[in-house]
Amino acid sequence: MGAVMWKVLGVGSAVLAGIAARKVLTTAWEAGTGHPPPSNPESPDTSWKEALTWAVVSGAAVGIARLMATRKAADYYRRSAGHLPKNLEQVSA
Repeated sequence: MGAVMWKVLGVGSAVLAGIAARKVLTTAWEAGTGHPPPSNPESPDTSWKEALTWAVVSGAAVGIARLMATRKAADYYRRSAGHLPKNLEQVSA
């Protein structure tokens, strides 16, 4: 396994996890509020409360999902290649 394989695995898993998290979060938002999340939180027609809530919740959910997916991909890479990808190896201080 090389650098190209890690890029495909790492980026691919992060993107898919982000998409899945966004879909789950959108469904949960609709179930909880009775309407879809703001399509454009930057719009002045969206209330500050709704815009900030969506930004915080969606940012955290997508970030956590991407982190979890990347860590799982790195673990798979380590088991397959016998070492972590170069950019994930620990650096001694």
